[in-house]
Amino acid sequence: MRAIPTQRETTSCAPDAQGRTRVEATLSGSPLAPGSARAMLRKALTEWAQSSADGADLLTGRVGDDAALVASELVTNAVVHAGTEVRLTCRLEDTGALVVEVADLHPSRAPRDDAAEAPAHDIPEYGRGLRLVAALAESWGVTYRAGSKTVWARLPTRGEAPADPPAAYAGERASVRDLRAAALLASDPLDPLAPRGHDGPREGPRDGPRDAWRAASYGDDWLARRPERDGAWLGRGALSFLAEASDLLAGQLDEDLVASLTGQLIVPRLADWCAVWLEDEATAHGGRPGAGGRLARVWHAGEHLVEELSRALERTPPPRTDDPLGTGPLPYPWPVLDAAGTGDAQVIDGVESAGAALAYRLVAGGRPLGTLVIGRGGIDRFPDEITGLVEDLGRRVALAIGAARQYARQATISAVLQRGLLPGAVAEIPGVRSALVHEPCDKGGPSGDFYDLFPAGHGRWCFAVGDVQGKGPEAAVVIGLVRPWLRLLAREGYRVADVLDRLNQLLLDDATEAADAAARALVAAGARPTAPGDGPQTRFLSLLYGELVPFEGGVRCTLASAGHPLPLLLDPEGRVRAVAQPQTLLGVVEDAGYTGETFEMYSGDTLLCVTDGVTERRSGSRQFDDGDGLARALAGCAGMEAGAVADRITQLVHEFGARPPADDMALLVLQAE
Repeated sequence: MRAIPTQRETTSCAPDAQGRTRVEATLSGSPLAPGSARAMLRKALTEWAQSSADGADLLTGRVGDDAALVASELVTNAVVHAGTEVRLTCRLEDTGALVVEVADLHPSRAPRDDAAEAPAHDIPEYGRGLRLVAALAESWGVTYRAGSKTVWARLPTRGEAPADPPAAYAGERASVRDLRAAALLASDPLDPLAPRGHDGPREGPRDGPRDAWRAASYGDDWLARRPERDGAWLGRGALSFLAEASDLLAGQLDEDLVASLTGQLIVPRLADWCAVWLEDEATAHGGRPGAGGRLARVWHAGEHLVEELSRALERTPPPRTDDPLGTGPLPYPWPVLDAAGTGDAQVIDGVESAGAALAYRLVAGGRPLGTLVIGRGGIDRFPDEITGLVEDLGRRVALAIGAARQYARQATISAVLQRGLLPGAVAEIPGVRSALVHEPCDKGGPSGDFYDLFPAGHGRWCFAVGDVQGKGPEAAVVIGLVRPWLRLLAREGYRVADVLDRLNQLLLDDATEAADAAARALVAAGARPTAPGDGPQTRFLSLLYGELVPFEGGVRCTLASAGHPLPLLLDPEGRVRAVAQPQTLLGVVEDAGYTGETFEMYSGDTLLCVTDGVTERRSGSRQFDDGDGLARALAGCAGMEAGAVADRITQLVHEFGARPPADDMALLVLQAE
């Protein structure tokens, strides 16, 4: 695989080999990178707008602004969380879509959206993160390759993005929709300034007191009528509110998003403002509770007061309590908004900043997770109905935070395990270009697809693309067995067919030993025999395994396909043919007897190896490979380099269906130079 350049000072905006307008640059991993990315992208878009490319005339308007913002956020995320140099690519597709890609050299660190970790003094534009990218882009995602990670976003240039995108690639917009749903749940139908499904500044005048505007609309007794409105709503809709809020919170997998939803749910229906502190994992697992933890979210009905309120709350974190697991409301000192540092109480929208504030501990599973604080101005105490409802809501918030943390822990474990199942580096083969794509469909568990490309000694290199039956820990066990054995057998000099024969026997022996161990454990425990289908299952494996031997002018390839999609060979003239015969899956039949096939690749010949996540990609009742769809897609890649072929096939697979791929996907391209 070609090395990524350390620096590219010049960029090219000319159409590439596929007729797409493209620009790319490599930026240093410094705080200056986001600004450089914006400047480079705006310059390129301005040049493209003057060209005759389809859709280019729209690039200097809203689309251009969105693209610059997306590029800035992705570069910032990569610089902060990966800490390596960053490769920025932007291209204008012939379909009219603008694609922004940001690659870094630290694939083990997944993209994150944690504003609390941002060094704001170093990168001031940090903090909006991937949620902003999801809101602006038509679709976005992450592609992992050996030694690098690429986060991409696609922005349409023709008109507005669809209001209700397909469920596949609309998943990234779920957080925005959930915030809007929470705002609607918390809205007051009698309040002219209540949110109306708008996830941003609420409608109404931004200058002048909010309560004065309300009073002008509904009369001077607007504040006096608030208890009456509270009582009417609590009698009619509190139970429905709590049920819908529970459903909304239960579907979240990010604790910071749970905190944001909590603020949207409470303000302005139950309180004028609220804040959520989150305690660290050490406290959540039984450590000594800290003084409040980190202030994760602050929400105020007067949005221009959020920053001042945040500063005031930072000075007064929730105090320690004698019972850190108690969830009942406790008095909280009313925060004084003192932006000028005079110590004088501020006036908030016509009402002096004094009122009642309560703190609720967020506890789940016997572990303190944080604190929820609510406040309402102009009252001495909250009505009991409000305090009880917020306490019930707080329990649901705590459960949602606990579930999000559990998911985050499992995702971290899975990511570490996944890294151990894939090679840390991919061999470079003399005279051969290579490109790899590996996309697990489930970010919360190990993938069942794997690949390898390694030197076997004596002028030989070996490669493998495999797919284990199932996913998760069971698949990880099989991959953990197969990859080391592949390398060991190859370096011992075994031929391709012999390697598959021995792997087949290894899987059969392992399955037998697992079944015997399970049977002995049942007998020892005095349990009854298990029903059919219970207990250890046979571990099937489809595998494409090959050996490469370069020679002057080309490379000799010997390979075998054991129950795997057949490899395809593309010649420079665009002709495509399969270069292997189907054989039995590994781990199924004793003494199956595998055979290898040998052919030669010359300059421009391209070998494509994929898993069934590519060939069986579905769109309704159709599959991607129906009618030799993969071969036709590969034929359209004639003349492209290995990396471009991998990108093109991956793009076509994603575009084939409206929903995201439902299976893991691995793809290896080998090309004779």
